Amino acid sequence: MDSTADRAIERGPLRLILDRTAVLLLGTIVGGAIGWAFQASPGASASAASVPAPVSIGAQQAPGAGEAALMRQYAGPFQQLEKTIAAGGRVRVGVFGDSFGDGVWWGMAHQLPSKAGFDVVKFSQPATGFTRYKSLNLETRAAEQLGDAPLDIAIISFGANDAQGIITPEGKYAKFMGPLWQQEVGGRIDRFVELMRRHHAMVYWVGLPRMARESFDSEAMAVNAFYAARVTKLGVPFIDTRPLASDAHGQFAAYLDDPKTGKRTLIRAPDGIHMSMAGYLRITHGLADRIRTYTEAARTVAGTAPSAATAS
Repeated sequence: MDSTADRAIERGPLRLILDRTAVLLLGTIVGGAIGWAFQASPGASASAASVPAPVSIGAQQAPGAGEAALMRQYAGPFQQLEKTIAAGGRVRVGVFGDSFGDGVWWGMAHQLPSKAGFDVVKFSQPATGFTRYKSLNLETRAAEQLGDAPLDIAIISFGANDAQGIITPEGKYAKFMGPLWQQEVGGRIDRFVELMRRHHAMVYWVGLPRMARESFDSEAMAVNAFYAARVTKLGVPFIDTRPLASDAHGQFAAYLDDPKTGKRTLIRAPDGIHMSMAGYLRITHGLADRIRTYTEAARTVAGTAPSAATAS
């Protein structure tokens, strides 16, 4: 590829709260930083393995049995969030990724500010990915960044740099989307998610939006599909960003109507890969709402929610 593109509560009252709000807004987030260059990805090919399409839950869809099961898996991580709230600490949200992760961090930091009790930490780094361990081992780097500190929420956004073959630790070449590639890259993803869970974080995985250039879009969507299938098996919500960043036909859109004002708004950068600032806010809005919902649930359970008198 000659691309320049870088890329589940069992506890009493808690279960009732979360069953009513379980994963309603998961088609919501991805971003990238305008002007940051991505490295070239030679040798990529989108012709290989067939993988399931990305799965997400629409903003208006009521939670079902599958979502309740997913939420039960989140009992431990949610307890970490509750513990943080009960102790009066800030909700620590770590954002991991490439330059899309940089954009996600920017959008989340603007919508989950410090004054509201959040600490949105930028752990992302441009020009990184699960196929670029020769340049930077993401697992080692994230372990160093986190240290022994707990993490309430982890948002992961990699993929835009991963449409390329790799050399395995054993020195074998793994063709993009071939069986060996899927085995090696899939293992890296599994270990990365497990690292987040060892820090007791609720984990979200952010997918890629449509890309302007048809050939690159094909490769990016192949990565999207593989990562969606892999993390879904791990019980991680995969957030399909395409509905919020595509036109009525599901295709790439540089401009879309603002949902509040109706005004035609530029949401993508000129390179056809990154988002504009307005685009960052548009696609992170739903996830920010999701995190605020969980935080308020934790405050209710911990007994730290503001009283009606105080709220008024």
